[in-house]
Amino acid sequence: MKEHSKNFEKVKKYYDNGMWNKTRVYNAVGKWITEEEYKEITGEDYEINA
Repeated sequence: MKEHSKNFEKVKKYYDNGMWNKTRVYNAVGKWITEEEYKEITGEDYEINA
């Protein structure tokens, strides 16, 4: 089983329950979750905004 970041479950729960939108999850990358976890939560690739 893959190890997740400390706050992965919290962020996933917030997103799944509609408390956080994709932008909020995006902004958590590098602070609370990884780029891979962003994809796992949202189903979309994490892309750096230029």
